[in-house]
Amino acid sequence: MVTQSMTLPASLHVPPALAEQLFSHLFPGDGDEHGAVIGATVVETQRGTRFLARRLYLAKDGVDYVPGKRGYRMLTAAFIRDRIKDCEREGLAYFAVHCHGGTDHVDFSRDDLASHERGYPALLDNLEHHPVGGLVFARNAAAGDIWLQDGSRVELNATVFHGARRRVFQPAPAPKPAADPTYDRQSRLFGDRGQAVLASQKVGIVGVGGAGSLVNEYLARLGVGHLVVVDPDRIELSNVPRVAGSHRRDALPWLTKPERPQFLRALGRWLATPKVRVAQRVARQANPEIGFDAIRGDVTLDTVAASLTDCDYVFLAADSMQARLVVNALVHQYLIPAVQVGAKVQLDKAGTVTDVFSVVRPLTPGLSCLWCNELIKPAKLQEEALTPEQRRQQRYVDDVDVHAPSVITLNAVAAAYAVDNYLMSTVGLRATDYRERWTRFHPLTSTAFDRVIHEIPRSDQSCPECGSNGRLSAGGQRRLPVKSTAGV
Repeated sequence: MVTQSMTLPASLHVPPALAEQLFSHLFPGDGDEHGAVIGATVVETQRGTRFLARRLYLAKDGVDYVPGKRGYRMLTAAFIRDRIKDCEREGLAYFAVHCHGGTDHVDFSRDDLASHERGYPALLDNLEHHPVGGLVFARNAAAGDIWLQDGSRVELNATVFHGARRRVFQPAPAPKPAADPTYDRQSRLFGDRGQAVLASQKVGIVGVGGAGSLVNEYLARLGVGHLVVVDPDRIELSNVPRVAGSHRRDALPWLTKPERPQFLRALGRWLATPKVRVAQRVARQANPEIGFDAIRGDVTLDTVAASLTDCDYVFLAADSMQARLVVNALVHQYLIPAVQVGAKVQLDKAGTVTDVFSVVRPLTPGLSCLWCNELIKPAKLQEEALTPEQRRQQRYVDDVDVHAPSVITLNAVAAAYAVDNYLMSTVGLRATDYRERWTRFHPLTSTAFDRVIHEIPRSDQSCPECGSNGRLSAGGQRRLPVKSTAGV
């Protein structure tokens, strides 16, 4: 249930398909004014209130959006009544939307604000628990006037359109930030504004083993402002060749080497440095000012997953199917773009290498989904849910204690490409018609044509995860697929 007040700043987040419908409707090329209504889920986070656009109702010109009695155009009473009922039924905030002329600046007219004064108190009574408001768009700008149940009003700080190229709309362009000489060479590529965007970002990393540890270092050196790093494991001696920033002393080899008694080896493994602490050390060395949440835990636990719900982006660098399940749900449910990154060496039963590849799969809210592309296996989820003893008793299950081959260079290919993907999207360097692809790199393949394979991810609008009637923009209205820590 939405509270009487909100945590500021407030932002509206719009998934790609809904954004495309909205812009086609508001700006068809006729230069006229058009209207719509957005129903949005409300998510309160430590960094502010996020409105997640879940429903879009386009007002038909001359039927639902007609000449106004005091202003130029208005939504009809019947259209507003039906949409308020929809929002009340689904537990959504209500936003009336229209467009103005112009490009980079926009604001409400005097008539607009007067109509809010006349109409929004009654709409608040009808909605009972949720905010109502108005949004006005120009081609590259947006402003919002939000009314709360306690009678207060707040302005919308930003409207974020997700997709292969992230776009952020405000009422006017933000003032040019001060240049930071530390990042002079890279900000020559994407500008001081781009560097300021990176400094404002909060990015999650799930898994800081081979690939994730490199992602952690790259992001810290780029100047990302805040990292949330999740991993349950401690450093082992076999991790040192590929976990960036780890030292042999982190694995306590004088206690854990094979000739030591079992109880000493167990003590050494218990005292070894957690991977998240290594990641924190690396990030702070690169950027002493960085915010860093080192969470030694499993992303499949509710409290750990909740720590990622106000991130701007998430890197999935963990191998388990359950981690895929949780991060895929976060992407669509909370409109947080992500990328799955990793490398794999496949062997046959004789131990012969059959394939080597690195993989980068961007996950865009409502567009690219691990469920739609059959990359979450129900059988594997069931297998991972077994206890170690149950796994030992079921001989058909692979022995999870036998680790697969892993090499830092394979991880580096995937990590660099994934961070590059995040960087270009976030600072807005991509072309407007850029189309996202999933990519696999096969270094052993004989022909150059097959060494880099691009895939177009499939999308099913009826999918219960990424579909409009599934998790998409549901926020806290749906429970994430996590295990409860209540009572633990």
